[in-house]
Amino acid sequence: MTSAVLVVHGPHTHAGAQPASPLVLDSPHSGFRMPADFGAALPEAALREGEDSFIDTLYRPAAERGVPLLAAQFPRTYLDPNRHAADIDTALLDSPWPGERVDSGKSRIGKSLLWRTMIDDTPIYDRKLTVAEVQQRVQGYHRPYHATLQALLDAAHAHFGVVFHINCHSMGPWSSVAMEGVDGEARADMVLGDRDGSTCAPELTAHVREVLVGFGYHVKVNDPFKGVELVRAYADPARGRHSLQLEVNKRLYMHEDRIETHAGFATLQAHLMQLLQGIETRITARPVHAA
Repeated sequence: MTSAVLVVHGPHTHAGAQPASPLVLDSPHSGFRMPADFGAALPEAALREGEDSFIDTLYRPAAERGVPLLAAQFPRTYLDPNRHAADIDTALLDSPWPGERVDSGKSRIGKSLLWRTMIDDTPIYDRKLTVAEVQQRVQGYHRPYHATLQALLDAAHAHFGVVFHINCHSMGPWSSVAMEGVDGEARADMVLGDRDGSTCAPELTAHVREVLVGFGYHVKVNDPFKGVELVRAYADPARGRHSLQLEVNKRLYMHEDRIETHAGFATLQAHLMQLLQGIETRITARPVHAA
């Protein structure tokens, strides 16, 4: 399945295909196709600052062996699918929002459903957006992404009785005041987020951590990233629906300044593929308890 909004790599690209794996991957922030109606005041290069570059490519081999990989094609700065559809930043609007609002607190830093500012607080727009513009983006981008992910998760769960969803992200090498309260400290190699154990069975989170530590990575859990809307919305560990956010440090695989991969990409990719194979074996071999 491919469109200007999203692509699904793997067997689920064909209607009616049976799930081949209890795993489902999604990459909500790796897109960089700029929609014609973006209307940003910044150049395209600047708008890619918030991108999880190459994350979809990093996980792509999994799709070749039956694990569906959903990837957004649009940039996170245009609309962030990892937010609730009603997480509206009213400071961005030219008139009052007429519907429900679910405030995640991200509007305080300009990073709710539609980004208002870049990471350095540079304004993205030189104008206010209309309510109609925001509604159009929700209808055309947020809803299709979430509907597709939910369908993939439901299909895997119906077929296997369990589904393990990995929400795939990357993070910058250094801490920020917004997230950690301090700038310039080196972040871990990887951060796992299960919203303090509420979206994934703790034994599965622990298994993923142990495998990654075994590869030699420094791994933290729920520090500083706990997971946001995409792991929250469809998780229910007690019913065999597990969602885990996996943040990979960009220094492991790319040159941030050039938006290019480096030699570490292949090693990281191989480790992640081994991790996924191990998870498949783990969750199909014996029951997982929800804590």
